Amino acid sequence: MEGVPCRFTTIMQKLLFLIPCLLATITSARDNQPPNLILIMADDMGYECLGANGGADYKTPFLDSLAAGGMRFEHAHSQPICTPSRVKIMTGISNARNYVRFGLLDPRATTFGNIIQKAGYKTCIAGKWQLQGGLEGPNKFGFDEYCLWQLTRRPCRYPNPGVEINGKEVDYTDGEYGPDIVTDYLCDFMERNREGPFLAYYPMILPHWPFQPTPDSRDWDPEETKEWPKNKWSKPHFQDMVAYVDKMVRKVVSKVDALGIRENTLIIFTCDNGTYTGIQSKLRDGTVIQGGKGSMPDAGNHVPFIVNWAGTIKPGQVRKEIVDFSDILPTLCEAANAKIPDGLKLDGHSFLPLLKGTEYEPRESIYMWYARNGGATGQEFARDQRYKLYRTGKFYDVEKDRLEKKPLSRDNLDEKRRVIRARLQETLEAFKDARTITSKKLPGEKSTNNKKK
Repeated sequence: MEGVPCRFTTIMQKLLFLIPCLLATITSARDNQPPNLILIMADDMGYECLGANGGADYKTPFLDSLAAGGMRFEHAHSQPICTPSRVKIMTGISNARNYVRFGLLDPRATTFGNIIQKAGYKTCIAGKWQLQGGLEGPNKFGFDEYCLWQLTRRPCRYPNPGVEINGKEVDYTDGEYGPDIVTDYLCDFMERNREGPFLAYYPMILPHWPFQPTPDSRDWDPEETKEWPKNKWSKPHFQDMVAYVDKMVRKVVSKVDALGIRENTLIIFTCDNGTYTGIQSKLRDGTVIQGGKGSMPDAGNHVPFIVNWAGTIKPGQVRKEIVDFSDILPTLCEAANAKIPDGLKLDGHSFLPLLKGTEYEPRESIYMWYARNGGATGQEFARDQRYKLYRTGKFYDVEKDRLEKKPLSRDNLDEKRRVIRARLQETLEAFKDARTITSKKLPGEKSTNNKKK
């Protein structure tokens, strides 16, 4: 027995030697793991609503800090209204080629959920759906879990809401607030999948009308069960709702911090379209911006765009590269090492190299096709950061004419503008025959669900 202590000491010495090696192996595996992905998209909140973008009317301290700690884009563009933006952001394809009608995502579509799920990610969507498909729809489009409003019905979305959670309709009646419910679900999903990798897609319910009190408003009523009528809309409530957007983003990112996974999590924040048309917003320089939701000028589709990835993105960057919603799918897929299916033709371009600080060739222009209710024809333009050319031939200097009141005469353009116009015309021509969906119904479909949102 005299040799036992000696053998024990030897074993312990070997274990002490192995533990650092094991820890190093685990750390290396985590370092080599593709990043967690969080995509947050607010609803009806234009570029001017963020303090970081010069907004003076709204309190967005956390979003401003998220921008300061990462990369803020000055030239990001959505579609002019929600369903077109949802279809484009999820598929990476121009509405010209795959948009059927309002309130529908073509059941034949492939989304970033489908592609990234196949790459081994756990996936979740929480927030607002508005794309039909029934209780199985989110699963079909690549999401393992969901907590959604406006999936199979349209109850109240704010106080005492009704949502669908993983195949079940759930109604809340104890003063709960819809945005908190879906945010908490997303945070719970991240906690349960903290070992990653995961994709968390959060198309927010806020701050879409009706503009009602939030739980932080003085006139919050936890017993309210209806959405307010139009004559009770107010800008102060919209301001409260924008502040609550900031609060919900803080809750999501704080959960990431608490889980200790911030440096391996890519976070994107944007919005689906411009601010509601009845809202005027001031910038710090005194400029007044009239909300332009549903319209083709800047106020309808110029949106906030923040990317934060601690340890990867150098803080404090303000980028002038132009970004389109179709660029998000290829960017997320490249970050996830997820293979784009053979035969899937995307219109977007990955900007992941820009985020990583490696060689990057920016877009020269973007293209937009828009018709709220689908059909054979729509409005079209191609643009760069400053100039915009419509299919009709109208050409604008957006920097000097945001409301597009004074088209530039083709006969009076200088050489520089002639070159720019010709380049934008090439972009339009590339999509000349892209629109093949001529009906607002799918083959064999008997009726449509085309209610206004």
